[in-house]
Amino acid sequence: MHISTVMDYNDSYALLSGEHLIYVITVPLSTSIILANLVIILGISCNRQLHNTPNYFFLSLLVADLCTGVALPFIPLMGLNRQLSFSACLVAHVFPNFLFLAFLFNLVMVHYERFICIVYALHYNNLWMHRSFPLALLMVWAPPLVFASLPAFGWNNWTGPDWDDCCASNQSLAALSNCSTNSTACCSYRRVFPNAFIYLEVYGLVLPAIVTIAGMTGRVLWITRGQLKNICRLHRSVERGNQASDREQRLNLRYTRCVVAVSLTFLACWVPYIIYMHVCIAFLMSDTKWSSTTHIVLSCTGIGSMAVVPLVLGLANKQYTEPANKLLQKLGDRWRQQTQRSEEVAV
Repeated sequence: MHISTVMDYNDSYALLSGEHLIYVITVPLSTSIILANLVIILGISCNRQLHNTPNYFFLSLLVADLCTGVALPFIPLMGLNRQLSFSACLVAHVFPNFLFLAFLFNLVMVHYERFICIVYALHYNNLWMHRSFPLALLMVWAPPLVFASLPAFGWNNWTGPDWDDCCASNQSLAALSNCSTNSTACCSYRRVFPNAFIYLEVYGLVLPAIVTIAGMTGRVLWITRGQLKNICRLHRSVERGNQASDREQRLNLRYTRCVVAVSLTFLACWVPYIIYMHVCIAFLMSDTKWSSTTHIVLSCTGIGSMAVVPLVLGLANKQYTEPANKLLQKLGDRWRQQTQRSEEVAV
């Protein structure tokens, strides 16, 4: 009896320590993502020149990223076994998954819209996404909701094997482990998401979306490189010189900086999530237990780094951050004036 009590206490302590680690990592990151998205959203809303279809798509992406930032602390919790009712367990898994997929679909749509703008510039205004923006917006929000809701419509493992031992069952530790054998059951992602559902989401939705984004970005850089060569060739023909001028060198340097920025963004934002995704799939296929700390760190860094991608795109545009910069400038000017007045009074 004493041994089982100690084991129950260790399980409960591990659960609480895992949740504490998740909150320590995700709450600061989530707060930063939410605030940065609000700054960019206000920047687009306050500037009437930005009220057009491309920025509406980007605004939808920012809203999805904002929701992902709100749900960020709850996504790594899906890797922990908890004691919840059936409906609460479904909400705890389905809703964050829907927000994540909606964010991914919006990100693909934004990259596709900018890709079409560069590749088919002459037919850009006649595209279907500009003529029927509500339909395009529905396409990036409805499919993620339908797919994420499939476990709620019966595609789950809730009636599978017995999972009653996943949470501490000792009544003396009920307050610590939050277990209740009457109205709750073991809530695990394995009970909500079958293996086939996980494989379909990863290799049918997430990985193709990442590859599509990388392919469109690479194609845009390739087209930009070709246009840059044409500009340099025309510039040399006009000046009748064979050596590269200072303007050509500045253009090449700007392009190199762009390639480096895109590469670093992909390495910093996408690679951690790809590593986390394949590590999870590897352990899922081997059906072995692994350290909860490792899972928490990988999930928090992977999902958090991916949620930063829209912020990189938004903060790089000065038009989006202009209202915030003006506000900070006004506050700085007022602070300097108050400081000067206080110094004059002191003198």
